[in-house]
Amino acid sequence: MIEKSIIEDTNTLLGYLGLDEEPIGVYYADTKPENAFGPKPGPIITRELEEQGQIDMQAVFQKFSCVIGNIWLARKKKGTAYISTEEYGCPGGSFYCSMMKPNLRFIEHYVTTGFEGTPIHGERYLPSPEAMRKFLDTVNPRKAPAKYCLFKPLSLFTGSEVPEFVIFFARPEVLSGLFTHTMFTTGEFDSVVSPFGAGCTNVISWPLHYQERGVEKAVLGGFDPSARKYMKTDELTFTVPWTLYQKMLKAMPESIFSVDGEWKTVRKKINHSAKTWGENH
Repeated sequence: MIEKSIIEDTNTLLGYLGLDEEPIGVYYADTKPENAFGPKPGPIITRELEEQGQIDMQAVFQKFSCVIGNIWLARKKKGTAYISTEEYGCPGGSFYCSMMKPNLRFIEHYVTTGFEGTPIHGERYLPSPEAMRKFLDTVNPRKAPAKYCLFKPLSLFTGSEVPEFVIFFARPEVLSGLFTHTMFTTGEFDSVVSPFGAGCTNVISWPLHYQERGVEKAVLGGFDPSARKYMKTDELTFTVPWTLYQKMLKAMPESIFSVDGEWKTVRKKINHSAKTWGENH
């Protein structure tokens, strides 16, 4: 359960940052909330069926639904986004959110150089299927602990629900505050990382990767060209493990936000940015 004080401290942090959108929490559960945003059930996909030539990828992509796109709906409507094994929407997203292992070989070609002799030219995000395979083997999300991977604003968490990760969507000036405050909280100069990945990889897979190894890392993401259509202009993601997030809230009274220094100048730029984008409230 999220304590009331954490929500209050989160609102204080948002005030310091000049950010009017609360962060999104990520958790796993066996029940899907009503009116949640997510994919429709799609054809069954497994590596075994793929190797047997029994997957119709055209049928799979007819049900395409992006994880970041569904989070976008949850952000706009203050609801919940989901993905599951049956309701996956995207073969890559299914793997990255721990809903399917091992990954389809199709993804290794689709994200890189495509399939020779076919119209699928590949996204060219990595130079070869071998490079993509190395990436997938490295990020290697754990098996999901429950049926659904769910995303919703922190204030919507109830009962025994506790997020594993907290995702901020923000532009560079706000990110400078989150970045600096993370360094101040941890005392480690590499406590923020930004490895390659899809939009959903950097809000769930890489955070899981570090968490499974007992390492507290914030992950900067949102650079995936395929996910940019589901994000505001100039916006990126900043994902923090729940354990680190609680420490960041406790560290606020001594942080950059508490002194009469450079943050006041940045804060003015944040106000100017909000005005420029018509986001003043």
